[in-house]
Amino acid sequence: MSLLAETVRAIRPLDAAAMAAAHARHATLTKPPGSLGSLEDLGVRLAGLAGVNPPPLPEPAVVAVFAGDHGVLDQRVSPWPQEVTGQMVANFLAGGAVVNAFARQTGASVVVVDVGVAAPPVTSAENLIEANVRRGTRDLSVEPALTREEATAAVEVGIRVAADLVDRGAGCLATGDMGIGNTTPAAALIAAFTGAAAADVTGRGTGIDDETHGRKVGVVQRALALHRPDPGDPIGVLAAVGGLEHAAIAGFVLGGAARRVPVILDGVIADSAALAAAALAPDAVGAMVAGHRSAEPGASVALRHLGLEPLVDLGLRLGEGTGAVLAWPIVASAVRVLHDVATFDSAGVAEK
Repeated sequence: MSLLAETVRAIRPLDAAAMAAAHARHATLTKPPGSLGSLEDLGVRLAGLAGVNPPPLPEPAVVAVFAGDHGVLDQRVSPWPQEVTGQMVANFLAGGAVVNAFARQTGASVVVVDVGVAAPPVTSAENLIEANVRRGTRDLSVEPALTREEATAAVEVGIRVAADLVDRGAGCLATGDMGIGNTTPAAALIAAFTGAAAADVTGRGTGIDDETHGRKVGVVQRALALHRPDPGDPIGVLAAVGGLEHAAIAGFVLGGAARRVPVILDGVIADSAALAAAALAPDAVGAMVAGHRSAEPGASVALRHLGLEPLVDLGLRLGEGTGAVLAWPIVASAVRVLHDVATFDSAGVAEK
């Protein structure tokens, strides 16, 4: 059995008994019922994921920044040159990116995974995982971005990274990404899996002008018409219009779900990858936490399709894992309540 098949087979539904116990415990805590809103629902769901109430505290947290390049950049869908991907990888490793700053603030760790960067990293570091499947994708608007074998290999990179991080003690995984041009395949993936129109899911990425945005929408439309990706064949969709980092993040989500560890999704890249993960293993959605609502229009379409509500909405559109890292203390707080808050009986507080 392949690693992917083995992982999908290991993913199970949320534990109903643990969820019921968490829900019942919330009713005994020193607060009005339902007063913590969606945090209560999240705590209950994480109990179901862990299969025990209260669930383990989701810590420490590790954000894995999956990096890859894209042949579709030839279609001038971004004003940024391809070499920025590799340069930003070096910046992550040096600790100089926004995600590094947010990770220092929250106490999360950052690892970088080269799954498809066009130029080999110019530096090595303890937090760099070199797992390059190929040096960037092909141009999805003229041919499949990847072969099925390459797409599967990238998914399995993500599975292995998740498993390794959990084995090393991570209690919460967070997705990150880096890849100039990667919002174009993200839009194509979201359109393919949800049936939404290209124009409704294609955003402005790093802040492109109207002319470039119009060209980008056209590229996504052409790719969908050329490949006619079948959402019932998620590996085929990833191969036709995905990116190496998208495929690896899909595997990362599956790996976390198989280990019953929560995975906080970052922005539109992670949301598009999560659609692929859900298509491969529907029960994987139980491990997904939508960290924030990206300003990219496709993100809301993807999250709605997954049935996930984002924890914060700050108008972010950076990627890197920034929104996921910011959301992690909220996720931890949802579980901390079930551990630390006194009951009415134990605190001697009268109930209504």
